[in-house]
This record gives sequence, C-alpha cells and structure tokens, in this order.
Amino acid sequence: MTTTAQNVEMWFDPICPFAWITSRWLLEASQVREIDVTWNIMSLAYLNKDREMDADHTESFLRSWGAVRLVAAVKEKNGNAGVLALYTALGNRIHLNKEKVSDELLIAALADAGLPAELISDAADESWSEKVIASHDRAIAMVGNDVGTPVLAIGDAAFFGPVISPAPKGEAAGKLWDGFVLCLQTPEFFELKRARKRGPNFA
Repeated sequence: MTTTAQNVEMWFDPICPFAWITSRWLLEASQVREIDVTWNIMSLAYLNKDREMDADHTESFLRSWGAVRLVAAVKEKNGNAGVLALYTALGNRIHLNKEKVSDELLIAALADAGLPAELISDAADESWSEKVIASHDRAIAMVGNDVGTPVLAIGDAAFFGPVISPAPKGEAAGKLWDGFVLCLQTPEFFELKRARKRGPNFA
C-alpha cells in the first residue's frame, strides 16, 4: 500500500539559528516519515523593521536582505530543490562555520549549492524584496505578528516553531513530527511554551 507524503511548508530566514535547526529536524524526520517539505522565505529584517534593535541586530538584519532576496530569486528560477541546496549551503557557512553574511559568502554558497554564479546579482536587486515580503506576509497571516522564524504549516494550519536545540535524530525526529502534527491539526490548540535554557546547538 502506497502512503501519500504529508506536505508541509516551512518559512525561514537564513540568519536564524533556530530555523536552521528546525530545518535539519525536518530533513531528519523525512527519513523516517513520509514528509514533503516546501521551503519558503521570510525576513527577520522586515519583521523587525519598526522595532528598536541593538547595533548588532541592526547590522545583522541589514546584511540579511541580500540573502533573503537571493533565496527568493532561486525559488523562482531553480525551484524548491534549489532553495534547499542554497539554504543548506548558507546554513553551513553562517551557523556552523560562523561566517558573516556578505557578498563573498553568498557567492561561495551559490558555488556550494551548485547554482549559477550570476545569481549573485539578484541579492542586490531590490525588486526581489517584493517576493520576500509577499512570502513573509503569507506566513504571518496564518500565525500572527508576535512570532519569528521558523513558521511551519500543513494546509491552512500553521505554528511558529517548533524551537528545538539540538535537532532530534532518527525515530526521535519522527516522534516529534507525529506530536507536532497532532498539535497542528487540533484547532483548539494555540500555545505551549517553556523558558529556553540553552542556545542553538547544531549537533
């Protein structure tokens, strides 16, 4: 008997370490559950545009625009597989190698992902910001304004999160997926939270 894969959408900003961990969990869970992930972009810079930020966050968000525009361009030109390849390359460099977002990093990530080098011009093309904002607004419309990244959705049901650190592996990843789906598909369920006692763990 053939099992139909469950379609899930994930919204991420490449600079968010917890979104990166969630994405690695989804990939791990897809090895033990039938899951088909669609990768979407959102922007922490756009989300926080009207909020006061310290200097480090302001600089980080400013730098991130090139990365999110590049992801939007790759999605349109190279599809979902291209987005995953680029996101993986960006995450390896930003989160694992602790490299700062720059044109040099974006060029290297394109090479890592096997994508055309000329796509780098899209990182500076502000017309792609409209695509980023449209994708971002679709996520926020489902979960509300008081969230960040990641956002996950199955159909019209969406949550901010899950925020995990580190990502579970193997069947543990599958069990977390099962629980997440149960919560997501329960219309009466809205929020479950506890204080986070550790930073991002990329193990």
